[in-house]
Amino acid sequence: MQSIRESVRDEYMKVLWLCNIMLPAFAKMEGLPYSSREGWLTGSFERLIREPRRSGASEKLVTLSVCFPVPAQLGNCKRELFVESDPGTESAAEGGKRGQAERKGRKGTKVTFYGFQENLDTPEIYDASLEGRFREILDDCRPDIVHIFGTEFPHTLAMTRAFGDPEHILIGLQGLCCAIADAYMADLPYKVQRRVTFRDWYRKDSLQQQRKKFRLRARMEKEALRRTEHVTGRTVFDRETTSEIAPDAVYHAMNETLRSNFYTGEWESSRIEEHSIFISQGDYPLKGFHYMLQAMPMILEKFPDARLYVAGNSIIGNVGGVLREKKKYPLPLWITSYGLYLRWLIRHYRLQGHVIMLGKLSADQMKEQYLKSNVFVCPSIMENSPNSLCEAMLLGMPVVAAKVGGIGDLVLDGEEGILFPGGKADELAEGVKTVFYEKDLAAWLGGNAKKRAQVRHNPDTNYRRLLEIYRSMNGRR
Repeated sequence: MQSIRESVRDEYMKVLWLCNIMLPAFAKMEGLPYSSREGWLTGSFERLIREPRRSGASEKLVTLSVCFPVPAQLGNCKRELFVESDPGTESAAEGGKRGQAERKGRKGTKVTFYGFQENLDTPEIYDASLEGRFREILDDCRPDIVHIFGTEFPHTLAMTRAFGDPEHILIGLQGLCCAIADAYMADLPYKVQRRVTFRDWYRKDSLQQQRKKFRLRARMEKEALRRTEHVTGRTVFDRETTSEIAPDAVYHAMNETLRSNFYTGEWESSRIEEHSIFISQGDYPLKGFHYMLQAMPMILEKFPDARLYVAGNSIIGNVGGVLREKKKYPLPLWITSYGLYLRWLIRHYRLQGHVIMLGKLSADQMKEQYLKSNVFVCPSIMENSPNSLCEAMLLGMPVVAAKVGGIGDLVLDGEEGILFPGGKADELAEGVKTVFYEKDLAAWLGGNAKKRAQVRHNPDTNYRRLLEIYRSMNGRR
């Protein structure tokens, strides 16, 4: 006889996802551009909507709905997408708006997408109208579980308030605004912290104002975490931080699946640009671009041909002559205080010709840069589990990273990479030089990192863990 527990586990679940960005399946249906940043979400989405209630059953385990911010022209929209059961027949992203007549006789799953309006440029400002919109969505889809991805935006707090059922809310930790606010200035000189450029004044976005905004976001983050009984995380750092904020919340350990293109390809020392360094971002102090620049003279002393490649939004303009986009206005009108400091460091340390700003890269372009660089560096002063570091490890790259936040849980120092104390440019330089000097060691570290990352970011393991968490939370409201 089937036990009561097994019977409950066989019941289907109605799950509502709340995401920071729209899924490609929706964007393609609407003919909108979309970001490649959430590739890991699409993988879970595609599998979840096809998961059978039991092996061999045609009924699905989950009825999934998804909501996210959308462009103003779509308003508070609702869209439905039919996804066929056979993944070889039609993917969710290809489903489009095929008519009901065309679908007749075919088995599949209907996914409902909900759009809402939120100003993502001012995430420090709480918009109470989101609560009303979320109540409309909740009344329409009536979920058993609400799964919220991230705590960085006001919509997380709004959803916890609107749903009002902490036992059935799951919040996935990404960055933690409270930790970011505390570490934000990253040892910048006092005059840089206090300086206000024309751009900073005009946009009300000086470094001090930026830190204040993170503190406001941290307040909303803390309230949201106190309104849930379930969180997912990946590091000792995020577990301890969450337990201080919401000691009664159940912490579910769950690793993250990365973007699909990083599961193929492997770093090889014979195919790299020797003495090249790659960092994935440098547009605000927390990411530690200035520490990397401070380390460069010590690296160049031994390796005068070393070059630093920087991906992401460039706040210092077209340094290195690679950026395609050009600024519309003269530098004094758009430069930030932090950008001025970075440009000063480049001049002061005579790094012209050694720093190349690459601009924003697609997932494939990022992968290409990883594979042709000698070392990946994560110089941040605070991180939880940076995807860029994990992507580099998954490709088998040698990595040098600051031992801050959750990074010590991702990289075993001396066996899977080289760690240095956060903010110590001299020790950062020593780590990079070690990789350059010891080619066999670099390859060995990268190989070990790849093995560890393949286990940690295994899509099957992480997906099954997600189902376990959902099932443990399942219950009718």
